[in-house]
Amino acid sequence: MATCPPYPTHPPHTTCPRRPHWWQRTWVRYGALSTLLALSGLVILALVREQTGTEGFLVGLGLAVFPVPLLIAAFRWLDRVDPGPWRNLLFSFAWGACAAALIAIVANSFATRWIATATADPASADTLGATVIAPVVEESAKAAAVLLLFLFRRKNFTGIVDGVVIAGVTATGFAFTENILYLGTAFGTDQLTGDRGVASVTAATFFVRVVMSPFAHPLFTVLTGIGFGIAALRADGRHPVRRALLPASGLLLAMGMHALWNGSAALGEYGFFAVYGAFMVPAFGLLTWLAIWTRQRELATVRAELPVYAVAGWLAPAEPFALASMRARRIARRHARRHAGKPAARAVAEYEAYATSLAFLRQRGTRGRAGADYVVRERELLTELWRRREVARPALDHAARATAPPAPRTVPPWAAYGAHPIPHPYAPHPPYAYAYAPYVPPPNPYRS
Repeated sequence: MATCPPYPTHPPHTTCPRRPHWWQRTWVRYGALSTLLALSGLVILALVREQTGTEGFLVGLGLAVFPVPLLIAAFRWLDRVDPGPWRNLLFSFAWGACAAALIAIVANSFATRWIATATADPASADTLGATVIAPVVEESAKAAAVLLLFLFRRKNFTGIVDGVVIAGVTATGFAFTENILYLGTAFGTDQLTGDRGVASVTAATFFVRVVMSPFAHPLFTVLTGIGFGIAALRADGRHPVRRALLPASGLLLAMGMHALWNGSAALGEYGFFAVYGAFMVPAFGLLTWLAIWTRQRELATVRAELPVYAVAGWLAPAEPFALASMRARRIARRHARRHAGKPAARAVAEYEAYATSLAFLRQRGTRGRAGADYVVRERELLTELWRRREVARPALDHAARATAPPAPRTVPPWAAYGAHPIPHPYAPHPPYAYAYAPYVPPPNPYRS
């Protein structure tokens, strides 16, 4: 494990790297990925519109968008300690809404038709497709986004919270497209039957999918994300088979819970509510507690690992304590924005993110789980901090003073109620202002 230099120094100049091939350039990769997602979006848009009609598509789109901002905000709040780049979240949502949804629609339709043809029982084919085929296909398609970011964005994929956020945003995008399909189809059914209001199929579908269970798909895929997050924590090169089994185990759990959820309709009239109350709600509460607990552990890691860099001079003495408090971080960004504008606030936010990544990197190093690029990555993070120190340090110093606990009082508060103040128990005893008079016995009246 690398140690900090005794004093901050500027990083040495490095030679220019070898020019990559055209297919290795960043803009080529981004262009190819954007084209793939755009084509997938156009195809899925045409398929959904074909099944729901134009009017049904517009109604489904307007109703399906309701839970999206709330879910994205929840996952973004969870990721505030060490926020990942927005492009990762945009890719995750786009993959779930476009690529994963397209794979699921095509594969589920093909598998269901093949089973119906082979068994000559369309009803059994629909049930088997919903409880077996759909969970396997959909969870695998959503897990592909987590796998891609795990492989190609390892700098931003360092723990359980990252896996939860990426998986949750991917599943939110997938549920968004699926809700458009289901709500649009329900609206088309109501148009044929003439149902309106609360008694309509559209209202019932909206209540079940948007009000009662907007977290269903994120809950399934988060299990896969937790598996990838634990694997990211064990990036030490040891036990590669065990490390590969962690994401696979999370994916299998996601498929199992998804299958249980889809099969609840076949368990009788109250099967859906039984599964919802007995499994979904407790699982949601447990995973929410786990995510918040992990978030608090991340702040504790920042508080424990950064003081060594303050001793070496890379950070100011008060910065580790300010960076370990979300309230202090918010005050620092607000102070920078008030005095130097939005660019300064952005620089402070980046400083906080780099410092948090540095703390996580050092924690992996102290536990012997750092990769071969530990020294290079540590130097990169320290360089980014050093470039932003002129803007970030005053803001964090202000935040540290604003959130510091009050100094202890030397005089107890109850002393003001008495006529004379009570001296401090460890204060020296004041000297006496007088001396004791010698004892003189009284005269004896019977003495002659």
